[in-house]
Amino acid sequence: MQWESWSAFWDMGGAAIFVWGSYAVTFGLLALELVLVFQRRRDTTRRLLRWRRAVGKEVGKHDGGEFEPALESER
Repeated sequence: MQWESWSAFWDMGGAAIFVWGSYAVTFGLLALELVLVFQRRRDTTRRLLRWRRAVGKEVGKHDGGEFEPALESER
């Protein structure tokens, strides 16, 4: 498609509110998804570090190097 001017491009033949609104919503949702992914990653890292410290303390109490699950659901 070709437009006569930049204002015609930004107007999009009268459909600018739908076109640019769709872009705004899409980019907003992508930004929100990135924020949520980084928060989940941080929370998961913290949980794994806590679990690692807990398992390390329990493993130190036992004789062998055999893995002893820290949680009942891991047995």
